[in-house]
Amino acid sequence: MIEKRNIIVLGALEYSSIVIGMEALDQMVKVAPILIIDARTISSGKYLIIFSGDVASVEYAYRAGCETGGDYLVDRLFLPQVHPDVIPAIGNTINSGDWNTIGLIETLSIVSGIESADRAAKEGGVKIIEIRLADGYGGKSYVKMMGSLDAVQAAIKAGTSKAREKNLLGMETIIPQPHKEIKPFFM
Repeated sequence: MIEKRNIIVLGALEYSSIVIGMEALDQMVKVAPILIIDARTISSGKYLIIFSGDVASVEYAYRAGCETGGDYLVDRLFLPQVHPDVIPAIGNTINSGDWNTIGLIETLSIVSGIESADRAAKEGGVKIIEIRLADGYGGKSYVKMMGSLDAVQAAIKAGTSKAREKNLLGMETIIPQPHKEIKPFFM
């Protein structure tokens, strides 16, 4: 079994149909030995599958999930080298001592949120502290990051590029020198 902290290959598929999502999940595990990180219904009546494994297994499962999903596929991600900050931040808040600058990215799909976090983290110099996935957010996702102003600016630019291309970017913002009163609500 793969431990979450050792995951380097990540796949994620988001479907507009719960039934198709469940069918795809079955097909995916039948074609390759993958680790299902999360598979569930999400806000807006969509279905999400996040999975890992070796590169070939994730690729085979990803292809099977895409084929099964067809026109019901909302968004997809095959990421052979996921940044180590991403997996621990999915659904969790990672405490970071740096309170210099906050960056936030809101996306219109969960998969785009994960992809945005990975791209932002790879830009360097920021800590991804949280990735929230759709529950109670109308199918949206958001990413929180912290770092120096320059690092957050570069990370936001990198993190929003793909979501913008796919027309799945909600909003983004940078808060330099955030007031200490918002920290309990942010963390």
